[in-house]
Amino acid sequence: MNDSTRNSQPAADGPDQPHPGNASGSQLGLLFKQVRDAMWARMAHELSLAGHELTFSQYIALKRLSEGEASATELARATELNPGAITRLLDRLEEKGFTQRIADPGDRRALRVTLTDSGRLMWADIHRCGLRVRARALEGMSDDEQQRLLRQLAQVRDNLNRGDD
Repeated sequence: MNDSTRNSQPAADGPDQPHPGNASGSQLGLLFKQVRDAMWARMAHELSLAGHELTFSQYIALKRLSEGEASATELARATELNPGAITRLLDRLEEKGFTQRIADPGDRRALRVTLTDSGRLMWADIHRCGLRVRARALEGMSDDEQQRLLRQLAQVRDNLNRGDD
């Protein structure tokens, strides 16, 4: 049997066993965590270089608010924070003058969060930090490779989020 025939046959170990040259489940999960951690660390570095004292979660909240107002629940989901933590984060952003809480016209018990003029100016500046991080992460890849990577990552995410009926 030649090498091409051997490599095209299914592995005898079954689908749950790692195959030479393929990422095992634990390697895949670890790689995703390492990429996420590296992106967050690079973003913190870029924000620091630009003179901004913001956490990555604050950056994400400002990013979400740049798309329009949001509820605290929507921001908690975007930043992956619990309700207590998002309240503290919003307090800090409001103290810095970047956000304000306004009454929800549809529910007087609820509040909406929006960017202030200072918050919009801050977003414009820190967005450039985010673009630099993205460019660095995708450095050396063609446009086609970048788009393929994003499609593949979206597919992995969708596969994992799909309900098991």
